[in-house]
Amino acid sequence: MPFLEGFGAPIIASVAGSTEEDYIEMCRQISTAPNVKAIELNISCPNVKEGGVAFGTNSEVAARLTKACKSVTSLPIYVKLTPNVTDIVEIAQAVEAAGADAISMINTITSMAFDLTTGQPILGGITGGLSGTALKHVALRMVYQVAKAVTIPIIGIGGIKTVDDVLEMYMAGATAVQIGTENYNNPMVCPEIIRDLPARMDESGIESIQALIDQVKSNRASNK
Repeated sequence: MPFLEGFGAPIIASVAGSTEEDYIEMCRQISTAPNVKAIELNISCPNVKEGGVAFGTNSEVAARLTKACKSVTSLPIYVKLTPNVTDIVEIAQAVEAAGADAISMINTITSMAFDLTTGQPILGGITGGLSGTALKHVALRMVYQVAKAVTIPIIGIGGIKTVDDVLEMYMAGATAVQIGTENYNNPMVCPEIIRDLPARMDESGIESIQALIDQVKSNRASNK
């Protein structure tokens, strides 16, 4: 955290834990850190007190955790949703009702791969999280669905690596975007997108990101 504070940019601290108490305590402690402007709850982690089932796969548990964390901090709480559920809209609505200030979505999709020589899973943990380009169209679909069902902001995540990916995510209903995996492939991806975005918006007739967000909301409202 001190290293990040040296850049002078606002910090959104992402927290994860094995128990509800872990999340609550981390939120309490992080709230005192300078420059932290919001806390993201990564609720894709397994709940050890509930048999290892991820917090984010149960709407009641997700809502309870959100409400508990809100009670110990004055910072905005963003809840990061897992796509490994039957109905992500239900989870999104539950955390919104519990007081979430925003939703970030989606996290990785549980996946696996095999070693053709040994016939065994490649990953030591058997399964792992699929991220990057393969996630994009699933993320777009889920953001689109959730955006129609909640009123709080959505941070779109999943497979974003180009200016067009960013614009698509906004068109799906996001009000901000987050880039993860592509930073490992191209550490300059964020400044490059920021640099190239205005020209691409001009080509597409988009006045501003806010104008695009407003247009998407207006179109959605008129289609109800």
